[in-house]
Amino acid sequence: MKKILLFIASAAMLFCACQPAAPDAPQKKGSSGKTLELMIVASKDVYRGETKDFVDSLFGRPQEGLLVPEKLFDIVNIPLSSYENSEMFQNHRNILIFDIRPDNPDKVYMHIDEYAAPQAIFDFAVKDRATLHQMLLKYEQSILDHIYQNEHRRVAKAFEGMNNYKLNEFIRNKFGFGLTFSNEFSLAKQDIDFAWVRKEAKDFGIGVLIDVFPYTDQNVFDEQNILDRLDTIMKRHVPASADNSYTGIERRKENGEYLAPLVRRQVEFDSDYCIETRGSWRSFGDFMAGPFVNYTFLSPNKKKVIMLTGYVYCPRNKPWTKRDLLMQVEGICWSYDPNR
Repeated sequence: MKKILLFIASAAMLFCACQPAAPDAPQKKGSSGKTLELMIVASKDVYRGETKDFVDSLFGRPQEGLLVPEKLFDIVNIPLSSYENSEMFQNHRNILIFDIRPDNPDKVYMHIDEYAAPQAIFDFAVKDRATLHQMLLKYEQSILDHIYQNEHRRVAKAFEGMNNYKLNEFIRNKFGFGLTFSNEFSLAKQDIDFAWVRKEAKDFGIGVLIDVFPYTDQNVFDEQNILDRLDTIMKRHVPASADNSYTGIERRKENGEYLAPLVRRQVEFDSDYCIETRGSWRSFGDFMAGPFVNYTFLSPNKKKVIMLTGYVYCPRNKPWTKRDLLMQVEGICWSYDPNR
């Protein structure tokens, strides 16, 4: 399905929507691009100096919640002529087009799944650099949200192609909702209303903790309550490698500041209220650590709290990056389906 939004540089915002594709419309081909890669389509005289620095400050800044900084996106630049004449470039997953001409209307056109799927294209048709910078800043969060949606959709689509039907069926029967795991994942541990699913590879380990418990009141969404709950289930269910060691959330402080950043925000998860928490886990009595992302939200009947926690352990960071591995477990969490 294709949607187009037109953003105006003033405070007003206009929406122009295309009709949804017919049910028998041809299937879009899969989009291209590496994990969290952003393609900037602009001539070299546009994407340089102050504009390049400004784009880097928005989309090349460090990703939140990582101990060792990694860029939010890997940014690549191609000229407009190459983009217009190459199907490969047009099929890229995440695209920003910078078109600066005096007769442009100062609008941003957003195209969803225009040439491939998943895909988001933001076409900035502006008169000058100052307007481009203004509009990039204004719609930064919308761009980030759509790109992350693309990445989550890509992970789910890839995992569906090597679906672990037995594991996914177990999750659905145990919890009453669906998650999409590939056949590289296995059940590490289960308990009443808890499951630990993981993938152990040569250079890394990733996994998802599923924790479901009764809802009492809104305090369950408080930061300390979420972290305390995570600490409890990690200590109880996730051992570290050394004897008498266990895992938990990194909450040590130095001069009043967390040694590992903890980032919290509200997100719309399955069209409902959800708190996303990012930070680091560590082993107590051992030397293991890594990033995690947690989603805490209510079940559809509002009677239970669902906590999905994805984690990464990747000590060498090559050839993998913690950022890209974290996106895999994020994609699993975002594949949550209460009706599947």
